[in-house]
Amino acid sequence: MEGGTNVGACGLDCAECPAYIAYCTDDRKLRQETAAQWQLMYDYPFLAEDINCSGCMKEGAKIGHCKSCDMRVCAHLKDVDNCGECVSYPCSKIENFLDTLPDEMARQNKKRLKV
Repeated sequence: MEGGTNVGACGLDCAECPAYIAYCTDDRKLRQETAAQWQLMYDYPFLAEDINCSGCMKEGAKIGHCKSCDMRVCAHLKDVDNCGECVSYPCSKIENFLDTLPDEMARQNKKRLKV
């Protein structure tokens, strides 16, 4: 299940994620800025070192909450590349997550999850 694309279980595009970009470019300043921003957004004590992710469904480094993300863990257990491939889609996990996103971002995620 090493997905051919770099889309998270929830439909987020990893190529747009600052943690993934910082990982790919080894950008310390981006790590610091993202940690500070995410501390405020998610009320989680991110450190610059935490901002280092190889992509949700790819092997390798995962950061803070991503390590234990319910959607990511579930997708791995069900051996699907993203929630849209699951027979239970949409479930409460993905619906609750999408409800937290701005409308346009939620729409884009849903498009990426369509199988």
